[in-house]
Amino acid sequence: QEQLMESGGASVQAGGSLTLTCTGTGDQNNNYYMTWFRQAPGKEREGVASVDRDGRTHYVDSVKGRFTISKDNAEKSLYLRMSSLKAEDTGTYYCAVYTFGWLPIPFVFNDEKYNYWGQGTQVTVSS
Repeated sequence: QEQLMESGGASVQAGGSLTLTCTGTGDQNNNYYMTWFRQAPGKEREGVASVDRDGRTHYVDSVKGRFTISKDNAEKSLYLRMSSLKAEDTGTYYCAVYTFGWLPIPFVFNDEKYNYWGQGTQVTVSS
């Protein structure tokens, strides 16, 4: 049973930077995908960035060039480095893990696929 806990959320000014951390309890070698999702008030949850078991990364277009996802298997941690933050980046950020195998790329950001979730950490960007 994987347990995930996010940290690092904060209130920042537009243009600022934050790094989110997600720490897990299980063996990350079992994780085919580790993904950051976010949910803004009144909006559906969306996938932001994902890293697969082999280190390949995927980003939603709106964060490309600004966000960087990385993981450290030894530390059982997933990171999201966010820079040039915008007001539209505001939301609750969740890390999630999918352990059932490889996914077609269009499904990497399908939140219904993921079997483990953290509780979320709040990011607020003020303009």
